[in-house]
Order: sequence, then C-alpha cells, then structure tokens
Amino acid sequence: MRNMALAATLILPLAGPNLACAALPAEINGQALPSLASMLEKVTPAVVNITTEGHQPLNDSLLSDPFFRRFFGESSPGGDRQISGTGSGVIIHAQRGHILTNAHVIEGADTIYVTLKDGRKFIAEVVGIDPRADLAVLQIPPERLTAMRFGDSDHLRVGDFVVAIGNPYSIGQTVTSGIISALHRNPGISEYEDFIQTDAPINLGNSGGPLVNLRGELVGINTAILGDQAGGNLGIGFAVPINTAAGVITQIIKYGKVERGQLGIEVQDVDTEMARNFGLPPNEGAIINQIIPGSPAEKSGVQAGDIILQLNSKNITGAVDVKNMVGDLRIGSEVHMTLLRAGRPRNITVTIGTPGASNSTPSSAVAIQKPGSQPFWEKNPQ
Repeated sequence: MRNMALAATLILPLAGPNLACAALPAEINGQALPSLASMLEKVTPAVVNITTEGHQPLNDSLLSDPFFRRFFGESSPGGDRQISGTGSGVIIHAQRGHILTNAHVIEGADTIYVTLKDGRKFIAEVVGIDPRADLAVLQIPPERLTAMRFGDSDHLRVGDFVVAIGNPYSIGQTVTSGIISALHRNPGISEYEDFIQTDAPINLGNSGGPLVNLRGELVGINTAILGDQAGGNLGIGFAVPINTAAGVITQIIKYGKVERGQLGIEVQDVDTEMARNFGLPPNEGAIINQIIPGSPAEKSGVQAGDIILQLNSKNITGAVDVKNMVGDLRIGSEVHMTLLRAGRPRNITVTIGTPGASNSTPSSAVAIQKPGSQPFWEKNPQ
C-alpha cells in the first residue's frame, strides 16, 4: 500500500463581522445555484470499494530488487509474500449482484472484498475476466443493491461534463469532475482500445470506478492515467467506453468468458496520400494489406487492397476501429463489410471463425504507432 503524504495547511480565522457575508447564497435572482449533489445522491450508492488479498511467489526477479535483498540476502528463501490491492467498481445488475471493474484490479487476488457506500462488506466471486479488454465482472449477494443506469458512450462529445467516482488511495468514496478531453484514444496500454480521455482527476484506487455523465448515466470505466513515476495525476485519464464494455459484460455473464473469433485480415490506417488517391475524406476507412490464407475473410472473397468503410453499418475511421469491432464479435457471428475496391463500393458478409483454425495470426492484426517517448501508464491499483 502506498503512503500518502499529508500537506499541512495554515488556516487563518476570518474577522467576526465579515463571516456571515462569506456564506454562499442558496439562489441568485430566484434561480438555484447549480449543483451535482442531487444526481450524485442517486448514483453513488452503486459505486463500491474493492480490496484484494493474494500471494506472490518470491523468485529471482523479486530478489533482484534491493529492497528484498535487504531481508533475504542473495539466496532465495522460497515461498511467497502476501500482497494487497485496492480499486473501485460499479454495480450494473442489482437483482443479480453483478459488479463491473477492471481486470487489473483483481489480478492475482485470492480473496476479493467489496464494500458498499452504506458500509456493508461482502466477499465477491469472480464471474469472469477479460484481460485483453481489462474488464472483469464480480458477483455479491443481491441484497438491497442500487445499480447504475447505462448511458450511450457513442454519443459523447469532446467538452461534455463528466464525473469520476472511486476510492483513490483508499481514503473512501470520492467524486471528481471534469470534461471529455478526447475520444477514440489508443495509447497502446491494452490490446483492445478505444478510450475516452478525461481531465477529471483519476488516481490510484480509482481503477474500475465509473465515469458518469450529468444525467447520472454510466458512460465509462476508469482504467488508466498518464502520470509521473510517483503515480500522480496529470489531468490525463482514460476510461473504457461503456458501449465497448457492454459486449464484454454480455459474454462474461452468459458464457463465463469472452470468446473472440477470427476474421483473418491485417489492416492499416488510410494515410493522407491514400485518401487523396482514393477520393476519401480524411480519417475514413482502413486498408487491408494482407489476407490470412484459409481464413474466413479469404473464403468470403475479401481481397488485399480493399478499403473497409463500414463494419455492421458502423463507419470505420482507422485500423483500430476494425480491431475493436472484430474483437467484440463472438465465434459464429456475422460481420457485414462495406468495402471500396477499385473505386467501387462492395458489400461482403463474413462469418467469424475460430482462432487457430488455420495457420494464421490473430483476428485483426493492427499496428498502432506509438510515440518515441516512454510515458508512465499507471494501471496498478495498489
């Protein structure tokens, strides 16, 4: 558990006659002052604190740390050490006791404790985990629970106000606010990415907690921050869109796991020169540069050089869109592709196949260009 440094603050008393004048009025010109209090009173009971206990084997890599060598010397003592972590979660199905959180919040946990806002504490069971999307569903007894209503993350706009709720540094349920800073971020911190970026302060322990719009609807799951080596918040946080999480939740609850299929293509973004040559607007489409032999795509007539404009009637703005949309589809699902081939649109339907059915790479191999610098991505809730 990280220590939290407390800053001393000098508070100067106000002069007696001016103290009453410092109080804020309840209203101005007959209009109540804006406040999020009423909305938060309804949604915060759906937010939970998560603590975990587990064990980690002591091995050579751990003993290379000078901290451990102080206690164990150069020889391995064997056994393991006890570890603990903290994070957040949100109740999504009150009648079934389902809680959504990040997979990394419960990674390596032997026991998972869930504490509700009213102080009740339960041991949670794991319904299923999807580490590739960094999501997990837990279950507690469905006793007087409040669930949070889902919003529509596809309709978010840059500049929309949002609220992050969670348990930063284990100090208890905390609410912070900000705006949507950007959409469709792909910083390269997990396999399937389409992050919401927000400047609402998110810190260690907020992982797995909800990002909420001003209607009190769940629009994202807070997952990572760009911070310094001390883990401090820099105003750049990332949340998994709830529309992305919805497909994962459905599969986990129905099947206990997420089973992603194979399309059998490799794609890349359409750059400015390509867009000009093909007569496409900027940021539209993804070009197929390779078809995996024997894959569902090859059997359906998809060709290298085709430009994907839509998948299942959703516009494609780049290669990551293809990977994320294919990643949401279960084996046996159909994907309807609108392609541009030789300047003409073409519609093809492909049935998602089983990974490894042919000598192939993953379902949609997408190269994401990463910056040359090495930012510190904080995902560890401990």
